[in-house]
Amino acid sequence: MKAYVFPGQGAQFSGMGQDLYDSSARAKELFHQANEVLGFEITKIMFEGDVDDLKQTKVTQPAIFLHSTILAEVMGDSFKPDMVAGHSLGELSALVANRTITFTDGLNLVYKRALAMQKACEIKPSTMAAVLGLDDGIVESICAQTAGIVVPANYNCPGQLVISGEVEAVNAACEALKEAGARRALILPVGGAFHSPLMEPAREELAAAIEATAFTAPACPIYQNVSTTAVTDPSEMKKNLIAQLTAPVKWTQSMQNMISDGATKFIEVGPGNVLQGLVKKVDREMETEKAVV
Repeated sequence: MKAYVFPGQGAQFSGMGQDLYDSSARAKELFHQANEVLGFEITKIMFEGDVDDLKQTKVTQPAIFLHSTILAEVMGDSFKPDMVAGHSLGELSALVANRTITFTDGLNLVYKRALAMQKACEIKPSTMAAVLGLDDGIVESICAQTAGIVVPANYNCPGQLVISGEVEAVNAACEALKEAGARRALILPVGGAFHSPLMEPAREELAAAIEATAFTAPACPIYQNVSTTAVTDPSEMKKNLIAQLTAPVKWTQSMQNMISDGATKFIEVGPGNVLQGLVKKVDREMETEKAVV
């Protein structure tokens, strides 16, 4: 069974999507449509922008979404998922790819999500840190014992967990984690505390937009970040997508469940190859590949 997975923030690069635009009339049509929906030329930033241009949340999130969903679209008949999943932002790409929501609705939600998250980041100084080489339980325990807001945010693979929260609390947790034997506890260059309680203003703002968007029966199940199990019910998908903003991305658990449910190959759709590496950390024998047109 083929599992298609879609990357999240951090996979962007200068020139992303240019090859799709140049080689496919359908891709060109969708990119132009995206410029109209967003009200600015995101294609110009994607194709010609530098790292700093692409790092803005309001650009990064729609850019990655566009690269992923347009690639899936132009793959045509070769895109035949038995199951899908998306890492954080990638969950919206996955929902377009499995026909739960339309391309335009997905893009609108991604842009609203990006703006709402940016706004939430500006309310209070906050950050994230990558923790390597500790069991999840130890990281969870230290976060719980640390003063202030700091929580597990991304369960990326065994031995790799990202924490998120207030700057002082994350710094304090990092020191405690190093003392507990973490190989690394490294502050990440991000704009704020994604997937933590500090994203509550963004969750509230996005909830209404998600509720107002039409979700239809999918072409295949999605393994969502919050539930980690196969979901086909549109109302449950909405609930999980809303919860995702303040809840952790349980990627390790999602991959494990997809493998248990019969996944034999993971295909990464979009920029970068981070997700292929994470799959190999969950199951080194698992076949992985990069989606190409």
